[in-house]
Amino acid sequence: MVSVIIDARIGPEGTPALLAQLTAGAVDGLVRQVLIVAAEDQPGIDALCEDMGAEAHQTLEGAAQAARADTLMILPADFRLRDGWIKAIEGHLARGGEPAVVSGFSEAGLFGRRPFGVLLERDRLEGRRGADLQRLRRDLGLRARRIG
Repeated sequence: MVSVIIDARIGPEGTPALLAQLTAGAVDGLVRQVLIVAAEDQPGIDALCEDMGAEAHQTLEGAAQAARADTLMILPADFRLRDGWIKAIEGHLARGGEPAVVSGFSEAGLFGRRPFGVLLERDRLEGRRGADLQRLRRDLGLRARRIG
């Protein structure tokens, strides 16, 4: 099981669509909980969390501490999961679950930036103040291993 952290600090508009995709993972038993990282004054986040059963936090570290699963999947709000993502994540976890980049796609089209998330153990975030996805990926040396 994984706790999913959605980083909605920059551009939370895609969050509802990502939450809808994660529902299949919750039904399948892969997604245990969803936490949303957003600025305190971000409009609509509290209502969205209440509607979708998610928890709001102001920092990635705070969300990681509140996570109930030891494995975290951290995704940007504009991330879209690829078909077959549940089997890909489950297979990766069954093989040992090393930290990995989760590849997805964006609604920005063919030439838009390719969004990514990371899959890692919660303890890998300890002591990382102000962490974001770019820094995590760089600090963990995640380049080749892509799942999703």
